Amino acid sequence: MTKKPAELVRPEILAINAYQVADGTGMVKLDAMELPYRLPEALRRKLAERLAEGAIHRYPEPTGKQLREQLARKMNVPAGMELMLGNGSDDLIQIITFALARSGSSMLIPEPTFVVYKMNAALSGMKLAGVPLREDFSLDCDAFLAKLREVRPALVYIAYPNNPTGVLYPGEEIEKILQASEGLVVLDEAYHVYAQKSFLARLTEFPNLAVMRTVSKLGLAGIRLGYLAARPEWIEQFNKVRQVYNVSVLTQIAAQFALEHLDVLEEQARQVLAERPGVGKALAALKGVTVYPSAANFFLIRVPNSNRSYERLKSQGVLVRNFNGAHPMLANCLRVTVGTPEENRILLNAMREGL
Repeated sequence: MTKKPAELVRPEILAINAYQVADGTGMVKLDAMELPYRLPEALRRKLAERLAEGAIHRYPEPTGKQLREQLARKMNVPAGMELMLGNGSDDLIQIITFALARSGSSMLIPEPTFVVYKMNAALSGMKLAGVPLREDFSLDCDAFLAKLREVRPALVYIAYPNNPTGVLYPGEEIEKILQASEGLVVLDEAYHVYAQKSFLARLTEFPNLAVMRTVSKLGLAGIRLGYLAARPEWIEQFNKVRQVYNVSVLTQIAAQFALEHLDVLEEQARQVLAERPGVGKALAALKGVTVYPSAANFFLIRVPNSNRSYERLKSQGVLVRNFNGAHPMLANCLRVTVGTPEENRILLNAMREGL
């Protein structure tokens, strides 16, 4: 008799849920921390011409050599460091985790944080150790260091700034963790363009540091491109786990074109940064709403009843992310992306009615 999936799939897979993405069709989409601006029309036409010339009948160059070299120049990656490309940061997280998932090895994370770290611990068979953040979502550095000494993890993930809280931990606390860790410390700098803080330039100081970034928050979420910067000895091993053609021809072409016009993308990000303080202040002025400080392009807010508010916002055509039930510390929390001035106006009006 043929067995059912529940009898054949690994128990740790059965125990977790697939990553859920809400349908944002026709909505004011403020749930995924995307840059709200498209490329200017003239650049879109030029990009279309460039993509049309792509050799899609051939496999891509497997390591994205030209794109890696361009990224290294544009992002000022220190000399002597190497880059590896991924199909978004999720791909890189899986590669790193699977490479370090030796029998009995552990992963250490602050909690709550980006759920994909935890998912990959389960998928790879790594033991997971978490250290709760403080009530204000700041890092309890002493507790984290104590757990680090106790667990001696092979791998530490720290989102810098954190997702979904938006908090940017003090640099000196990150330094203490790097100095104390025997294993690899991956700083996930997905929101570096908004935080305007980075450890990328300090890769040469710490042999156990890797810096992971994505172009998704810079207006290129649709092309799915992440990159990891680390010492060559790390990248050499991670490339053994990476799928050979993990970054497509079209992604490489689009990314190279975008990097030629990086100033346009960065100016659009500055427009979001200019909106951020006003959005935070307006949200905080709403009755019953707590707004947590953010160094990213979103705010985590706590409302009296997030399930109710989420549905009311959705009924008004505004999509945000509801974190109620995701972690005990995130009870009644919503995460809202900072959008265009018009999107932010619509959000705030909907929030006034949706509370």
